[in-house]
Amino acid sequence: MPNLDLPILVVDDAKFSSTVVSRALRNVGYRDVRVANNAPAALALIEERSVSLLIADWMMPEMDGLELTDRVRQQDEQENHYTYIILLTARDSVDAPSKAFDRGVDDFIHKSDISKQLICRVFAADRLADRQNTLLTANSLLMENNRELEASSIINLETGLCNDRYARERLGKSLHQAESRGGASAYVLIGIRNWQNLRRQHSAAIMSELAVGIGRRLSHLIRPLDALCRIGDNQFAIIAHFSHSDHCTTTAFRRVFDGINHKALKTKAGYISVEADIVLCKADAQKGTPSVPEMERAAVQGLVDAYETRRFTETVPDLSENV
Repeated sequence: MPNLDLPILVVDDAKFSSTVVSRALRNVGYRDVRVANNAPAALALIEERSVSLLIADWMMPEMDGLELTDRVRQQDEQENHYTYIILLTARDSVDAPSKAFDRGVDDFIHKSDISKQLICRVFAADRLADRQNTLLTANSLLMENNRELEASSIINLETGLCNDRYARERLGKSLHQAESRGGASAYVLIGIRNWQNLRRQHSAAIMSELAVGIGRRLSHLIRPLDALCRIGDNQFAIIAHFSHSDHCTTTAFRRVFDGINHKALKTKAGYISVEADIVLCKADAQKGTPSVPEMERAAVQGLVDAYETRRFTETVPDLSENV
C-alpha cells in the first residue's frame, strides 16, 4: 500500500503543469502535496520541511531541474536524508537520460506521457524513498551505538568512521590477501588541502559538521566492500583490494576525486568547498609485498607531491630495502 502521507513537492514554472500533476496526486489520495513555481522557492520549502519525493520540470528559468537536483543532493547530505527525484521533460535527445542520471536524478517522465506514467512512477518512488530513508535512519542509529561501544578505540568518534588504527589493521589484511590469493592492494590517501584555512574561518562546530559531511560524501563514492577511515583531522584513507592488478588504477577512484572536489558541502554556515588531493599507493602481489609502514610512507610522500602538482597521482612503496 502506498504511504498517502508521503511528503511530495511539485516544482514547475508553468502553473498549468504543476496543477495537473498535483491534482493527479491528490486524486489518488496523497495528502501532503506542496507546489512551488520555481527552484529557489522549492529549496526554501525543503529547508522548512524535507520531502521524500520531488517532481520538477527539467527546463525552468533561474535554475533548471539538474541544478535543483545538485542542491537537493547537497541538502540531503547535511540532513542524512534521501529525496527521490523525478524530472519532467520534453527533451527527446538520446543523451538526456544519461545526463540526468549522472547528476543524481532517479527517474524522469516525458511530459506527453504524464497521464499514463505519473502515478505508477510515484508508487514506485514511494517504496524506494521509504526504504532508503529507513536504511539511513538505521545506519544513523548504528553510528550512534558505535560511539558508545567500548571498542571505540577503532572508531573516529566525530564522524563515526573507523580510525587510523583500524586502517592499519585493514591494510595489513588486504596485503596478506593479495600475497596469498593474488591481485593488488590499494591504499588511497585523501588530504583536504585547505583544511587549516577553513579552521581559521569557521567554528569548531562547523568544522565538525564539515568532517561528517566529507565522510558521508566519501562513503557514497566508494565500493561497498572498501574501507573508509578518517586517519587525521584533514586526512581520510580508503583501503581496497582488487583481484586483478590492472584494475587497481586511479581511474577506479576518479569518481572519488571528482565527487569531493567538484561539489560544495552544505553546512549551517552555508556551502563550503573543500580542496582535496589524492594519491593511490598500490601494492602488486607479483612485485612483492610491502609492510604497512612502507605503504603509509609511500602514500604520505605521494600526497605531498599531489599537493604540489594538484593532480591525482599513483605511487608504489619502495621495496629495495627488502631485497
